[in-house]
Amino acid sequence: MTPGTRPRRARPTPARGGVGLARALLDDAIGHDGAGRLSEAVACYTRAIAAADAAGERALLAEALRRMADVHRRRSEVDAAVELCGRSRAVAESIGDAVLAAEAVNALAVVHVEVGALDVARTAFAEALRMGGARSPLLRGGIEQNLGVLANIHGDWEAALAHYERSLEAFRAAGDERRCAMAYNNLGLLSADRARWADADAYYERAITAADAAGNVYLRGLALMNRSEVLLAQARYADAMRGAEEARATFEQLGAPRHVSETHRLTGVVLRETGEPRLAEERLRTAVDLAVAAGAPLEEAEASRELAILCQRAGRNQDALRLLNASHRLFQRLDARRDLVDVGAKVTDLEGTYMAVVRDWGQSIESADSYTHGHCERVATYAVAVARALGLADEDVTTVRLGAYLHDLGKVKTPHGVLNKRGRLTPEELAIMQRHPVDGVEMLDGIEFPWDLKPMIRWHHERHDGTGYPDGLAGDAIPLHAQIICVADVWDALTTTRSYRPALPRAQALAIMSESRHHWRRDVFEAFMALPAEATTPA
Repeated sequence: MTPGTRPRRARPTPARGGVGLARALLDDAIGHDGAGRLSEAVACYTRAIAAADAAGERALLAEALRRMADVHRRRSEVDAAVELCGRSRAVAESIGDAVLAAEAVNALAVVHVEVGALDVARTAFAEALRMGGARSPLLRGGIEQNLGVLANIHGDWEAALAHYERSLEAFRAAGDERRCAMAYNNLGLLSADRARWADADAYYERAITAADAAGNVYLRGLALMNRSEVLLAQARYADAMRGAEEARATFEQLGAPRHVSETHRLTGVVLRETGEPRLAEERLRTAVDLAVAAGAPLEEAEASRELAILCQRAGRNQDALRLLNASHRLFQRLDARRDLVDVGAKVTDLEGTYMAVVRDWGQSIESADSYTHGHCERVATYAVAVARALGLADEDVTTVRLGAYLHDLGKVKTPHGVLNKRGRLTPEELAIMQRHPVDGVEMLDGIEFPWDLKPMIRWHHERHDGTGYPDGLAGDAIPLHAQIICVADVWDALTTTRSYRPALPRAQALAIMSESRHHWRRDVFEAFMALPAEATTPA
């Protein structure tokens, strides 16, 4: 995103002083930078800064400061990047160079985007455009590109496309391959966001070609990594693996841990989808660890979600839920960022995965009881209908649905003979059966949910009149969500075949519900009874 001139090939530094030395050192630094030798680049930039300062070459000094700031940004060293951008602007303004000052402001705005301060970034881009856009077409092209990124983040695809195309036009006219590579990469990201895979693939290929022409290995690695994401979406696993591995080697050379984490996530997903779960888990856990070490919550959240899917497929539901909960917390802490189009969409996608894990786990619980197949799904359907009839918010409806899927979790600890016994249970057997709400909560020990599910699991057999179990709660001491699950659970028990009796006819079941109305809050009971017949008919 940061505008700059085309990197030049590194060459031996001439043994001279003053202006010539500063220029040569800066050229060497640019060469190292473009080749991905960031440590060498920082060393040369540092020497170039000192030489330009000593020679009184303020324009060279401003450029060197800005370029070194960009290296620090790519290494996630935000404080250093901000400080260097400020110094670059101050030097440029001291000599009245509006374009150099605007480039420093633009570079600082990019740092703001990286950390999610989008409003601050937008203001800074506008300031940079006002300061130097009319004097420098290339600067204007760079700012157009950055404004395209902001539009893309907010899902305004048409505006993003217009900004990107204007920036590409400016870069092509100037013959600046490095900037063309950046523009092609952003067009690829935009196409991928719109699921236009062929367009995205073509743009990334052009980005790789332009990056090679510019000798910029960082941009080549970025395009390879992003193209691998597209190939993965198309199930072109071998190609995705090759691209991700090449990108990983590049970013390891560059010392860019955030991107290394992303490539490990990509290869982990490929391995998961191609039947290598052990290797997939190793890669995905490495991705999480690298993201944590790099202070990259977005990458940590994405890798945790992919690892959760792996655990779900292996039947490790508790591990999957812990990972999904961690991912959810991370996403909720994130503001939108350069590479995150819509946090809301990410969270919605994550919650869909969460729902699938919980549903699958609930259905697996029923496998222990041959008479309750589909019970959790039906209870969820009835409970959601009641919640909506009560006018609960969407978040509460989601909470009720998830609680319904897991309300009988503790039954996996109930002996099979008790679960499937024909006829009445003995007092001892009844006591064993009535432990399942507590057992269910204990099974979730250590898992902190984004939704308040545990009260529904523990108290879905509590009754409003205090005659329920396991804690004998009464009245408003019983959470509303638990009461909703309770009424749905009882209805399903009455209207489906159980080991101890056949399913009851609808009229008889409704009569029993009416006789037992004191078991539920009045509003919950009335909301249930008011539901249309089709909403409470077992599928």
